[in-house]
Amino acid sequence: QVQLVESGGGLVQPGGSLRVSCAASGLSLESYAIGWFRQAPGKEREGVSCHYNSDGSTYYEDLVKDRFTISRDNAKNTAYLQMNNLKPEDTAVYYCAAVLSPWPSSWYGNKCRDKYDYWGQGTQVTVSS
Repeated sequence: QVQLVESGGGLVQPGGSLRVSCAASGLSLESYAIGWFRQAPGKEREGVSCHYNSDGSTYYEDLVKDRFTISRDNAKNTAYLQMNNLKPEDTAVYYCAAVLSPWPSSWYGNKCRDKYDYWGQGTQVTVSS
C-alpha cells in the first residue's frame, strides 16, 4: 500500500521559516516526480513546486519563487519543502503528491505534471503574529 505522509507543519511568525516533509512508503521515490500543493480556506488547491528525480529539474510558482526550496533524500525516501520568509498568505494545508516520471522533465513539457497518482493527507501551515 502506497502512502505519503506529510509532517512538519505548524504556527510560525511572518518572516519565519518552516520545513515540511513527505515520507513515502510502498514505493520508491526515485522514479517519481514530487509535487507540493497547498489549499487555503475557501480557495482552490494550487501548485507550489515540483521536482523531477530523473534530471533534478525543479519548478516553482511565482508566488513562492526565491523563498521556497524543494528537495528530496532518496535514501530516506522523503521529499522536503523548505519555506523561508513566510507570509500570512502562505497559510494553507500543504500536500505532497507523486507521479511516475522516469524520463527527463523535457518529456513532460519542462513544467510540473498536471496529474498525480498518489497524495498525502496534508499538514497545516499557519503564518501569523
